[in-house]
This record gives sequence, C-alpha cells and structure tokens, in this order.
Amino acid sequence: MSRWLDLTELAVSCSPMGMRAEFVQSLAKSASSRQGGSAAECGRGVVGGIGRQEAERDKGSRKVTPSDPPLLPGFTSTTSPSCDLEALQRIISTLANKNDEIQNFVDTLNHTLKGVQENSSNILSDLDEEFDSLYSILDEVKESMVNSIKQEQARKSQELQNQLSQCNNALENSEELLEFATRSLDIKEPEEFSKAARQIKDRVTMASAFRLSLRPKVSDNMTHLMVDFSQERQMLQTLKFLPVPKAPEIDLVDCLVADNSVTVAWRMPEEDNKIDHYILEYRKTNFDGLPRVKDERCWEIIDNIKATEYTLSGLKFDSKYMNFRVRACNKAVAGECSDPVTLETKALNFSLDNSSSHLNLKVEDTCVEWDPTGGKGQESKMKGKENKGSVHVTSLKKHTRSGTPSPKRTSVGSRPPAVRGSRDRFTGESYTVLGDTAIESGQHYWEVKAQKDCKSYSVGVAYKTLGKFDQLGKTNTSWCIHVNNWLQNTFAAKHNNKVKALDVTVPEKIGVFCDFDGGQLSFYDAHSKQLLYSFKTKFTQPVLPGFMVWCGGLSLSTGMQVPSAVRTLQKSENGMTGSTSSLNNVPQ
Repeated sequence: MSRWLDLTELAVSCSPMGMRAEFVQSLAKSASSRQGGSAAECGRGVVGGIGRQEAERDKGSRKVTPSDPPLLPGFTSTTSPSCDLEALQRIISTLANKNDEIQNFVDTLNHTLKGVQENSSNILSDLDEEFDSLYSILDEVKESMVNSIKQEQARKSQELQNQLSQCNNALENSEELLEFATRSLDIKEPEEFSKAARQIKDRVTMASAFRLSLRPKVSDNMTHLMVDFSQERQMLQTLKFLPVPKAPEIDLVDCLVADNSVTVAWRMPEEDNKIDHYILEYRKTNFDGLPRVKDERCWEIIDNIKATEYTLSGLKFDSKYMNFRVRACNKAVAGECSDPVTLETKALNFSLDNSSSHLNLKVEDTCVEWDPTGGKGQESKMKGKENKGSVHVTSLKKHTRSGTPSPKRTSVGSRPPAVRGSRDRFTGESYTVLGDTAIESGQHYWEVKAQKDCKSYSVGVAYKTLGKFDQLGKTNTSWCIHVNNWLQNTFAAKHNNKVKALDVTVPEKIGVFCDFDGGQLSFYDAHSKQLLYSFKTKFTQPVLPGFMVWCGGLSLSTGMQVPSAVRTLQKSENGMTGSTSSLNNVPQ
C-alpha cells in the first residue's frame, strides 16, 4: 500500500494550484455518469485487486513497462465499473481536500510574507524614530551644557574684568599720590610742608588702593562643569530589543461553549512575572480547522485582560465556528499570538420569510408587525405586476380567485395541502408568517418578544404544507401557544383545533424549544426558564417556525444555543410536564 500512497502524494504535490473546484466537479460529474456493479462487487474487487498486485510484485511475475500504467488504489484489471467509480470518487475527494488545504496554506504563507515585509518596514521606521528621539535628546542636553559653560565663562570673565578695572584705577591713583608725596619732600618752608603732608595723609587714608582685595574673586578652575558619560555609554551599549513575552497556550479542555457564551482559558508555557495583561482576539467563521486568510471576517479584540481566562457572553451564534487566539503583553510590548483554536458555535439561524407572510404583515428580517393598510398597498402593486403579464396567466389567476371558497366555510380536510413554494401569501384571517429555514433534525431554540400593545399573537411550528387560510394551532400540521389580549385575556396551547388553557402568567419573552428527533415542542419563560407547555408528537415532515400577529408586532432572537437550564428541565421532566392527552396527536 505504501506504493499507492506515494503515488497519491506525488500526484497531490505535483498538481497545479489552479486545479480547483471546476476540475474536481468535472471529474466527479463524469465519474457519476458511469454505470457499474454492486457495492459488494466493489469491495471484493478492491481487496482482491490489491492482494493480487502485492502478490505479483513480490513474485516478480509482472514487469511494469512504459505501456503499463501504474494501478491506483482500488483499481485492478478485474474490478467492476462501480468499484472503479467509487475509488475514483474517493481519490477526487482526497485530491480536492488536499488541494484546498495546500491552497489555504499558500494563502497563509503569502499573507505572512506580506506581513513580514510590512511589519519590518514599520519596525525600521519606529527604530529610526526612537534613535532620532535619542539624538534629539542628546542635542538638547549638549546645547544646555554648552550654554552653562559659556554662562560660567562669561560670569567669571566679567568678575575678573571688573576687579582688574578697579585695580588699574587704584594703581593709577596710587602712583599719582606717590609722585605728589615725592615732590613734597623738596618743599623748604615748614608751613607748606606741613600742609602738603596733611594732604598726603588724607589722600592716603581715602585711597582705593588700600581698600582693594588683592585676591581674585573667581578662579580659573572650570572642572565643576566637566562631564563623564562612561555610565551612559555603557547603558547605550546595552541597548537591545524589548523582551517579548512568549505566546500563551490555549487549553481546549478548559474552554467552554454554552448558553451563547464562550469561555476561553489559556496558560503561559513558562512563568513570566513581567506579564501585565492579555489580549484576546476572536472572529466568526464557517470553516473548520485552521483559520483561513481569505473570505474571513476581521479579528475582534478584547484588551487589558488580567486573568488567564475570559468569557464572551450574549453572543449570537450566526456562524458554525469561532476562531480564538491570545497574546501576552508586558509594560512595553505585546508578544506573539498563540496558536489559534476553533470552537464550534452552531445554532439555528433563520429570518422571517417575507414571501410566506400575510399581506397585512410588515416583515423585516427578524421583526414582523401587523399593518392594516399594508394589504391594500401590496395588492395594488400585485395588480400592477399582473397587468404586465400575459392574458392567459391573468385569466387563470382570476379563475382561481373566483373558485376559492370563503375560509369560514372551508374545512381543512377538504382542501388538498399546497406546497410552500407554489402557495400564495397567507390570506383571510391567517395573519401568519413562517421562518425561512426548515428544521429537519436536532434540538433548536429561539425566543420571541411581543410588543406591549400587541392584541393577539401565536408562536409555534408548522409543516410546509400549512394552507394559506390555515391559522396556527387550528390544523393537525401546526402547534403553537396563543396569547389574546383583546376583549378578554387568554393564554392557551393549540393544536388540531384543540385548545388547552394555560394557568400561568404570559412572560415578557417566550422561549421555544424544538426537539425534532425526540418529537417535542416546548415553550418557556425566556427569563426564568419556567416551562409553560410542552407538546409530545412525532414529526414526519420538516417543520418551519411559525408566527401569527394581529394589532401589534413580534421580534425574534435567533442564533441561540439550547440553554443549559432548558436541557436540565428536559431531562428531569422528560418533556411531558404540561402536556395533556387531549392535545397529543398521532404521527401525521
């Protein structure tokens, strides 16, 4: 078998990346058009063919020549056409899956390569900015120090210049006084000599030369302005890239998806006391396995998470899966993302089918509102469209209308069920709209909230064959609970035109639980999860969510998982609480 695996791997590795869905679909189409034998013959052919090939290869009885093409797994000269068909289809499926994986990986590599180039350019730009900032700071510090030195130089120079000027003046006065005193020695007359001596004595007493300090006021020492940047140089030499936290590891075992909430838990591969917080990134996807680069939504970010787990609550599960990844951050930088994980978030998503609604209902996605004037406006539009059609089609429509009896005089059993796709909108007093997604298996849950002034509404499910005049709960093809706030207040469960009054308060929001395989339809108070009523039946056809509203409006909440409280109640009550034999029915 290793030979065939090698051939298959070689075929996959050598296959061009352009061989995508069109090539695979063409092969599958051509293969499915072939006719062959039974599945048993295929099984015997595959096993027998492989065994004979191994035996012939061991014995060397068969020599493979260029004219003998190598046999692929499951292909022998004795296998039946049906066996060849199934084997080829398996190979095509394997090739398609492998090509899809490789293409996704190629997209990831290209995206990563582009990211490396862009991020490198950004990092280089950031590095230039950081060094420019350092240079700017150094220039500012240098300029400040140079100014300090110049100011000190100017101050000392000014002090010395002032002192020098004073000394020069004192010296000049002293020399003049000395000359005067020397001349006075030559005076002969005693009176004049005495007078000169007194003058000299007074001038000497007042002379500035005797009041001067003969010590410099400042020194020539400038060492107090010297610098030593040896420590700073050492610090600059130790500059390096920031320490980046390692990527966290998400613990799949501790992750939980329940009640439209997702709890993601992770841990660090080794202890790091410098971690400040975490960043959780998530996005919705419909692809299982590794996240894809193309055709995906953007990552949403939740920052500043202090713990090693986080719970996203109140989510609408409108995709099959969600991708999650985590980054650890210290005070300076965020680290690498963890390996992404994919968690399943499957839930029933549907909108209201406008094509199935009554003309007096205004339908928008998940909201429906009764509009007493809506029918007239839409009927005029319909008539305008009909006038553009052929005369033959118009006459058929008129004939159909004229032959349609009044809904009050028509019994359910006398009218053959209409197929949903060919049925007109609901008419008469059936102010009904259906969901656009059929339920064929599994357990599902959605919630309905009525406007405060809504006078009458029903919530339930129905088969696709529900007639256009049929009201929810009045046929054996629909189940519902009905709220009436007009004239008198009533709250009841309805099926097959049978009514069961409910002795409970009408909740603000009603939760609907449908277990198709278990044949159960239950209604709950959406807030308290109190069971209101439960139908036990056996669904023999796909069912559609159904809604009736009169004088008011309803809003839906879909994309919801079955709440844990409802699951617990279903197990404990076994889906029978609130049910009565009067409304239980045999399979339809």
